[in-house]
Amino acid sequence: MKWSKWLENWDMTSLKITAPFLEMEWNPQEADKDAAWELYIELLTRITTQPLAQEDGDEKTALDSIYRLFDLTRNVIKNYKRDCLEFTKIAIVVLNQVIRPFTAKWHKLSLQGAFDDPDKCKQFRLELLGLQEELFKYTKMLADMAGVEDFTKLEG
Repeated sequence: MKWSKWLENWDMTSLKITAPFLEMEWNPQEADKDAAWELYIELLTRITTQPLAQEDGDEKTALDSIYRLFDLTRNVIKNYKRDCLEFTKIAIVVLNQVIRPFTAKWHKLSLQGAFDDPDKCKQFRLELLGLQEELFKYTKMLADMAGVEDFTKLEG
């Protein structure tokens, strides 16, 4: 299967990826599967895919949890080294194109006191819902890459 087809299966065609990459064969190895499993569990158990009710939680804590995905992903890649290239190809794109714009925007706003403003908190939570939709797709992709049952529907 080609990368383009695999991404299409998960409705992730909005990612900006070069044409030569999309024509490459998608062929995850055992290290890719293990790396995908590790990040899958992190995404599945964080605010990245879990609801944040208006009366619950804290915006800054949610932002910090999402930001920690950078270190977690880097560590997974470092741990499996060059043996997890398929995982790395998609993980880097998702970090830079999906997660980074959200964290960069909200980190700056949080430093400016945005989370002291109820309207900004509401805006954060609305934008978090959009990010969660994209990360939910990514989480399902990781389950597929890991070759495991998709647990995203266990709750609710």
